[in-house]
Amino acid sequence: MIDSVIRGTTSNEKSRSGLSGFSAKCLSDYSDNPFLSRFCAKALYYSVAVAEENARMGKIAACPTAGSSGIIPGVFVSYFEEFSPDKADMVNALIVSGEIGRIIALKVAPAGAVAGCQAECGTAAAMAAGGLCYLQKCNLDTIINSVALTVKNVLGLTCDPVAGLVEVPCIKRNAYLAQCAITSFYLASSGIKSIIPADECIDAMAETGAIMSPKLKESSEAGLAVTKTGIRIKDELYKTFGVKNCL
Repeated sequence: MIDSVIRGTTSNEKSRSGLSGFSAKCLSDYSDNPFLSRFCAKALYYSVAVAEENARMGKIAACPTAGSSGIIPGVFVSYFEEFSPDKADMVNALIVSGEIGRIIALKVAPAGAVAGCQAECGTAAAMAAGGLCYLQKCNLDTIINSVALTVKNVLGLTCDPVAGLVEVPCIKRNAYLAQCAITSFYLASSGIKSIIPADECIDAMAETGAIMSPKLKESSEAGLAVTKTGIRIKDELYKTFGVKNCL
């Protein structure tokens, strides 16, 4: 994860499609903005950097998926740099995050093609939120509550990648969901509780994914993928790379 952050923040290479590879640089140049803490600003920056590294076909940690690979590194690596926790605590936080992902996956696969981006980036954000709670010495109830707060607030999030590529809107979505994880930690650690328990929120995610149109589950047949600009980008890329339109 650390290596992917380093590569993502130092590379100027665009993805093969040309759709990404330049957003992390924008965030780097904007690092002194007064509206976010250094930790939050870094989490945005690093999450985009890793997601762009994924789009370049670089080596990333799928956590839980490649499309959501920027969220946990964005949150955890920036936390490690800003607060200097013990490395053993960071490892244990990853274990906590992984267990949260495993529990969610018992009920809904964390894949956009199965249940939309709510189950992909949403699961990653829930994992990051719980890991943050652990790092901040929160109790188990708070960790679980942070998961509930995350999941309930991403319900219905579709997977509608332009031209079928994990770039638009996926990369910037990593940044938004990294902040969602931080917000969930903040709410949960302050004592705010989700009225709906975590297990029931995950059930709701599974049900929402089951009734979501297949067109909104990574097929690129609806949503942003079929906007005028989305179709234009797809047609241009297909023409450039000699791909037949089979959507």
